[in-house]
Amino acid sequence: MTTRRAQSTGGLVLGLVGVGLLCGTTLSPARAAEPGAPTAAAPIPSEAPVTRSLGVQAAPPVGAPQLSSTQSTAVPVSSLGSQARAVVELFTSQGCSSCPAADRVLAELKKDPTLIAVSLPITYWDYLGWKDTLADPRHTARQTAYSHARGDRAVYTPQVVVNGTTHVLGSDKAAIEGAVARGRGRATALSIPVRVTVADGRVSVSAEAARPAVASTGAAPVAATTGEVWLLGVTSAIEVAVGRGENTGRTIVYNNVVRRWVKLGDWTGATRSWSVPVGEIKADKVDAVAVLVQGGSAKAPGTIFGAAFERLN
Repeated sequence: MTTRRAQSTGGLVLGLVGVGLLCGTTLSPARAAEPGAPTAAAPIPSEAPVTRSLGVQAAPPVGAPQLSSTQSTAVPVSSLGSQARAVVELFTSQGCSSCPAADRVLAELKKDPTLIAVSLPITYWDYLGWKDTLADPRHTARQTAYSHARGDRAVYTPQVVVNGTTHVLGSDKAAIEGAVARGRGRATALSIPVRVTVADGRVSVSAEAARPAVASTGAAPVAATTGEVWLLGVTSAIEVAVGRGENTGRTIVYNNVVRRWVKLGDWTGATRSWSVPVGEIKADKVDAVAVLVQGGSAKAPGTIFGAAFERLN
């Protein structure tokens, strides 16, 4: 199968050639890609399922209230016995017929205790006849911000982003594992030990001070010292019966769905700790939390420096 992205007046069109299907969409001028912007398509294996692709400008991210935190020069907390080897973010949609295969892959990855695998349902396919019941505009903005940060403008479903840097087809488990393996060579990726605990009605988060890290390529040591810290409220499994659109009649289980975003604070490389009442995060059937220490900002997300995951129950 070959893919084609063509710029047309007022929007972007994706032609899917060789499978007897043409999927296109025209954007309003406010959402169309800027003139002269790169339009390279995402790399898709020749045998991969059909993907949907859309040029979407990043909407202003919806910020969560910033909470108080503490900064210390004391001895850092000890690192977890088993650090996560990767964060896997799946951008998916109930309105995309190519996504259920990726949702099943994420369900498999979720079982790996060394991976933090989460689903981020997006909004831009809602017009196709079914409004995604789990979609969040912040997920759409995050996916688009990633594409801007990479410079490739590749926004499609199902799409997986590994450690905040590399994107691959969400239904290709081998490609995801390959991206995870390559990510281990990045000097700052998951270089900061993060601990999250739940006790006495509070979620407590600690992140160790950044230390110079050396990439597997032998590059000069660098430190992860600028970014943000986010607490994500996650629902382990949500079953949805789709009533219209491309997945009409299907019942799909979505795993580790992100339902809440709470910014804990900015990351400066120093040992930090935060504490949040469980009640502020436990809504929408949230039963777990993930913590991301990530370079850049919500508008320009970068490498994920550290991460942790914990059940609330």
